Amino acid sequence: MSKEESLRAYYSTLLSAWGRQHWWPARTRFEVVVGAYLTQTTAWTNVELALRRLRANGLLNLEAIRNTPLLELEMLIRSSGYFRRKARRLKTFVAFVDAGYGGSLRRMFAQPTGKLRQELLELNGVGPETADSILLYGGQHPVFVVDAYARRILDRHGILPMNTPYEQIRELFECALTTSDDERRDLSIAGQGGAVHRPSPMSLAQRSPVAQVYNDMHALLVGVGKNYCVRSSPRCDSCPLRQFLPRTDRGHGQRSRRPSL
Repeated sequence: MSKEESLRAYYSTLLSAWGRQHWWPARTRFEVVVGAYLTQTTAWTNVELALRRLRANGLLNLEAIRNTPLLELEMLIRSSGYFRRKARRLKTFVAFVDAGYGGSLRRMFAQPTGKLRQELLELNGVGPETADSILLYGGQHPVFVVDAYARRILDRHGILPMNTPYEQIRELFECALTTSDDERRDLSIAGQGGAVHRPSPMSLAQRSPVAQVYNDMHALLVGVGKNYCVRSSPRCDSCPLRQFLPRTDRGHGQRSRRPSL
């Protein structure tokens, strides 16, 4: 089985088992952007606390972040870690939207994917994962998000080593995850599990079929990484992807031949 065929099989298996994961859990595009910044180097539970504080203070919009003093913004997002750095980066993003798009996220997200991706990558503190999260979940652009969970799963399944360059992994997923009519099936019959969230305005936003597949596949892999393919003592025996492990690794709760993230 080729790498592309393996990834398509993973997608089909996980989607049948768990269904749509309703990512990104957010009410607005700007909340997605803020969450993408805040989730860097921290757990999502810490981000949720910071987002709740921002929402309670009416600050989950461009104008509010623009006008909020930096020190006040830092305190509100303190739970997300590296809060001083992240507050400055949020201010930088707002200045970018103001200067380039008249303060309009709609205009920004209407740009061609490649152009906007490059602009985002030029901002301080925006790497490929953050840029692609903003594009896919905030703007419904068809780009696949590569994170540590995906790297760990690919490595343990012998598809790609963990130190493979980001762009090479992204291109592999995007090449593999084509969307035939058979693959765009009714998701309501699928089970529940993984990293599933409650439906939200942004998780239900209209998007192209390929963007939906990228959205679901990223979230499904997060579910595998959080619940089964953990850093130490992976729970391979009960993982939905167990059948795809190299034969010598099936049935082992812990694997030590490769380093873990």
